[in-house]
Amino acid sequence: MAKLKLTKNEQKKQKDSLKRFQRYLPTLMLKKQQLQAEIRTVEIRVTELRHIKERMDESFRKWLAIFGEEGVFTPEILRITKLVAGEGNVAGVPIPVFEGAEFETAQYDLLEKPLWLDTAVDNMKRALLLDLEMQCLEEQQRRLKKELQTTSQRVNLFEKIKIPEAKTNIKKIAVYLGDQQTAAVVRGKISKRGMERASS
Repeated sequence: MAKLKLTKNEQKKQKDSLKRFQRYLPTLMLKKQQLQAEIRTVEIRVTELRHIKERMDESFRKWLAIFGEEGVFTPEILRITKLVAGEGNVAGVPIPVFEGAEFETAQYDLLEKPLWLDTAVDNMKRALLLDLEMQCLEEQQRRLKKELQTTSQRVNLFEKIKIPEAKTNIKKIAVYLGDQQTAAVVRGKISKRGMERASS
């Protein structure tokens, strides 16, 4: 750290810095609160989706145990052709926003395949949409948490280091300048008395 200059110019510079830090700090604290609130909202949504997915998986297991036949529902029957995602912004952080997906279903002979296959395809689409939305939310969470960490570090830097440091520096300079002024007055009085004695 550079040595503190005990001058009026340095005092003004420190006061300007203090004002700037105090002006930015509330903005950073607000951003931190917005990020925390958004992270909580995303976590709630992820938890909801996990519960829905667990119920859906349980339903699939029961359903497939009754109707499922080995080798009927294969990966080639359903595939994702397009992921539809937009771009959102939370407190200046760009985040992906899940909007949906497009699927392609392979053509199959309705007479050869069991009746339950259409229902299985629809259920699989719903399950895939849930997985894709969860992945998008997890990416949102990752980005928001990263920005929250950076913002928290800045808030701490301003609150615990920069603002107290500027206040301390201003006080040191004020004390030094006050001492210098007092010394100058004392020297002036001593000089005046010396001149008065010399003239008498």
